[in-house]
Amino acid sequence: MYETNIAVIGNVLTAPEWRRTTTHNQLVANFRVASTARRFDRGTGQWSDGDVLRIRVTAWRRLAEGVASSIAVGDPVVVYGRIFTRDWVDDDNKNRVSYEMEALAVGHDLARGRSRFFRNKPVPQSTIEGADTESVVRGEPTDALHDTEVPVRFGDGMPDEAAPTFLEVVAGIIDEAAEAGDGTGDEEETDTTRREPVAA
Repeated sequence: MYETNIAVIGNVLTAPEWRRTTTHNQLVANFRVASTARRFDRGTGQWSDGDVLRIRVTAWRRLAEGVASSIAVGDPVVVYGRIFTRDWVDDDNKNRVSYEMEALAVGHDLARGRSRFFRNKPVPQSTIEGADTESVVRGEPTDALHDTEVPVRFGDGMPDEAAPTFLEVVAGIIDEAAEAGDGTGDEEETDTTRREPVAA
């Protein structure tokens, strides 16, 4: 009746893996995220690691494609989705429980780095109509995909040449302003060095 949605901020522990459910033949990408609390120890005057949450994240359909082509091990990410536990019995007949998260959105944590967004080309529908995770997703068994079956890999769909960085753009504007002078050094400062942003 009630769903528990949370946001997890952490680092990618495992590379996204494509799997296929054995019952419905649906594709899914899954990976693990670790979120570690940081605490300041007043006694030592240093930061130290606190409790750790490790959780398996599953992504479906277009989100799975974006995750598989954009997320790598070690990346700082923010994951938002539905968290739940799955109870199961292992091969030794012991009761086990796992924590899983079905992602609704995944993105890089821009507080710890920079990223650039490349919009998907318009298509009538996703190239995959997908599903779940590791060996079992939503309680349904899955099989690992062979390398030849993987629809999207890390870096697919990205431009060959990286776009200029913010600093490179600013440096280009300053260089243009310097070239506009006559070389005597007597030029007054103009507003060309401080251009207003232009709406996209």
